[in-house]
Amino acid sequence: MAQRYGWGFLFVFLFCTASTLPAPAQTFTSLLSFDSVEGPNGLLSQGIDGELYGATYVGGTENNGTVFKITVQGQLTSFQNACTGRACPFSPLGGLVLSAIGGSFYGATMYGGANGDYGAVFRITPAGKLTNLYSFCSQSNCTDGEAPFGGLAPGIDGAFYGTTAFGGTNCIAGAGCGGGTVFKITPTGALTTLYSFCDKTNCADGQVPETALLLATDGNFYGTTNSSGVNGYGTIFKITPTGKLSTLYNFCSQPNCADGCQPSGLVQGTDGNLYGTTFYGGTKEWGTIFKITLGGKLTTLYNFCSQPSCADGGDPYGALVQATDGNLYGTTSLGGIDSCGGHNYGCGTIFKITPTGTLTTLHAFDSTDGYEPNGIVQATDGNFYGSTLYGGLYSCPDGGCGTVFSLSVGLNPFVSLVRDLGKVGQMGGILGQGFTGTTGVSINGTAANFKVVSDTYLEATVPAGATSGFVTVNTPTGSLTSNVPFRVIR
Repeated sequence: MAQRYGWGFLFVFLFCTASTLPAPAQTFTSLLSFDSVEGPNGLLSQGIDGELYGATYVGGTENNGTVFKITVQGQLTSFQNACTGRACPFSPLGGLVLSAIGGSFYGATMYGGANGDYGAVFRITPAGKLTNLYSFCSQSNCTDGEAPFGGLAPGIDGAFYGTTAFGGTNCIAGAGCGGGTVFKITPTGALTTLYSFCDKTNCADGQVPETALLLATDGNFYGTTNSSGVNGYGTIFKITPTGKLSTLYNFCSQPNCADGCQPSGLVQGTDGNLYGTTFYGGTKEWGTIFKITLGGKLTTLYNFCSQPSCADGGDPYGALVQATDGNLYGTTSLGGIDSCGGHNYGCGTIFKITPTGTLTTLHAFDSTDGYEPNGIVQATDGNFYGSTLYGGLYSCPDGGCGTVFSLSVGLNPFVSLVRDLGKVGQMGGILGQGFTGTTGVSINGTAANFKVVSDTYLEATVPAGATSGFVTVNTPTGSLTSNVPFRVIR
């Protein structure tokens, strides 16, 4: 197999059924081509104002990256960081996560911070005020970690949980200290290191975690490591909120890494299983889509590059999303239209796959509309939104400056929960549209007290007697149901 390069390759240190035609009802729209900043990365996030928020890796007044807001029509607002110098957080990578309080976002940067280029955790308001909450390598030998590549995940306790790719308490001969960490951080910036990788002989527990954690319905977090493990090609792990880690799966457990290597982020399906992708490996060596039970039984659902010239895509990057139709959607960083825009291995694709493994290629990028997509999210209008690292109509030093796009496949609007769990008496946020004049909110049929904050955001209190189930909002134009169940914690 010839060598190819994608966004995931930038941070790789150790490596390791046919697609159908697009559905006729879909509509792809290129919303924006960046021209003065470069490298939109990570998943977009919907704010309480109904707009989409994201981050760029570089660009801005200090060339340290930016946080931006974009409307669904493509109108852009960039928030420039007033902080200057290397002590500032810069180069955000993992996207933003919406807080349950105040509509602020939390994220992490690969570089910057008060201690040098070791990364930081930050908070940014919808108006663009940025606060550096924690600078990594605040402890000797960076035992608290360095370089948080992945984003943050909200916990049951109101804190955020994440990983660093390097640092930690375990040292490797000739390679310095640290195979990465798992950490917990409060909204005010108090950090606790929960686990340091390479705790097992030969790093059998994995190292270099690069993607966001997933809080599953069992109350534990699940994640992946980019490398090491028993076979040296990455792992899937489970970790409790108190820091007890167990390895669920070691990749490259099959001959020629037919089960894949270098896994990306995870999503939990409505069937309770975890779904994800591997960037490399598989029977075609261009990555896979897999399903794994919480008990660790892995099934490969699809091998990319199963079509001539990799028309179905290759090297998938970014977590999958399960949409309101029950199918999983995602992107590949390469493949699609062969040699598009001079890129020898294609510019990437958007795909849909059923939980049983039938894949449909929905869009193949052609460089003018983007190159190397970062994954997609489903917003409450029912449409999908995403960004590409490169490509577009304008030139930057590394190629096109990147794009933002939307894809409609005819799915209906719904409501999204800022947090999909809570205790009786706790207040939670609900995102959507058309909330003005709302007459009722219920959790699994039990009426809840609510307050309409705006046409795109309301707050509801978990009522006594509520049980876990879907949230319904009765608006003047009809009822909207949440895309995932709300979990009532006793």
